[in-house]
Amino acid sequence: MATIAPRILIADDQPDVLNALRLLLKGQGYETEGVTSPAELLRCIAEREFDLLLMDLNYARDTTSGREGLDLLSHLKEIEDAPAIVVMTGWATVGLAVEAMQYGVADFVEKPWTNARLLEILEKQVGLGRERRASRRRAAQENRDHQEIAQQFHHQEQEVAEARSIQQGLLPRSIPQRPGYEISGAWQPAQSVGGDYYDVLEFEDNSVGLCIADVAGKGLPAALLMSNLQAAVRGLASPALAPDGLCSRLNSLVCHNTAADRFITFFYARLDGPAGLLHYANAGHNAPILLHADGSHERLQAGGGVLGVFPRQKFASGGARLAAGDRLILYTDGVTEASDAAGEEFGEVRLLCLLQENRLAAASALQEKILAAAGGFSSGQWHDDATLLVLAVS
Repeated sequence: MATIAPRILIADDQPDVLNALRLLLKGQGYETEGVTSPAELLRCIAEREFDLLLMDLNYARDTTSGREGLDLLSHLKEIEDAPAIVVMTGWATVGLAVEAMQYGVADFVEKPWTNARLLEILEKQVGLGRERRASRRRAAQENRDHQEIAQQFHHQEQEVAEARSIQQGLLPRSIPQRPGYEISGAWQPAQSVGGDYYDVLEFEDNSVGLCIADVAGKGLPAALLMSNLQAAVRGLASPALAPDGLCSRLNSLVCHNTAADRFITFFYARLDGPAGLLHYANAGHNAPILLHADGSHERLQAGGGVLGVFPRQKFASGGARLAAGDRLILYTDGVTEASDAAGEEFGEVRLLCLLQENRLAAASALQEKILAAAGGFSSGQWHDDATLLVLAVS
């Protein structure tokens, strides 16, 4: 704005005063416009922008008290982004000018004026007025920006809440149970949505499939990939397809449909309840813990690498025999990697100790104890999704 000639509106009911002021200010590089009444002044202020208003307090209606000028100032005070105001007054009404300062007048000039003094005041007030106007506009723009950001954030929150609701809907609402077994699952997202997944599939031959997976990454991208995996598992899994075969087919799909920096750890097992047999394949997932009634344990590691990296990867199937009192714990790394304020992780040693101490607990109770212990260790600050699937053999 410094390169734009200042625009001054002059209000005075004496034509000779207007002409003298306009001639003086034109020679100093100012653009001017003159009005002779309060009505004209208000109209000009409403229609155009000025850097400064140079106005008399006395007009045709009353040439002594200045009340008309004070009434005009009260109207100007209500106008948003009004220009700076300098009033002109006769020597006998200096007190009136001081009163006008209460209406937000920046300065005043006595009539007859001294050119040097008048120009000094105008230059100063034009500069200050431009600074104030720029500051107000910056504040208004910042306020608009903040409102826009708040609206965008609110919109994103609504989208994330809807995504979380959809993701929760993809997890099993009820878990099928089998005689002699109790199965319990839980999902604790680090964010509103995440990439962990578990499922329990009920097959026609009375067996069940147990799934748990962890998609690399967090947030909506991981949740989208998780939903694709869930749909693929439900579409492909069957008693006729061995766990290693399911992993091979899933790996081909994930490699074909995802970017190179995305991968999934996955564990799948089919439980033959009457026979007490578990057939499984582990695709790079945290090896589930099979805790026996006597306190010993084994890890279910047979399988292969993660899904989504090597298209022609081979997988192997493993097997485990289940006996009364056994507890099978499937979990994602959000459980063992839950960290305290110092950065120490909950870890597998603590998890194993907790399982040993509670190896007689029901599946639902054991699952609750594990999440409570890891959550308490991290003071409830989950840095990664934590998911559990617990099988108890009675």
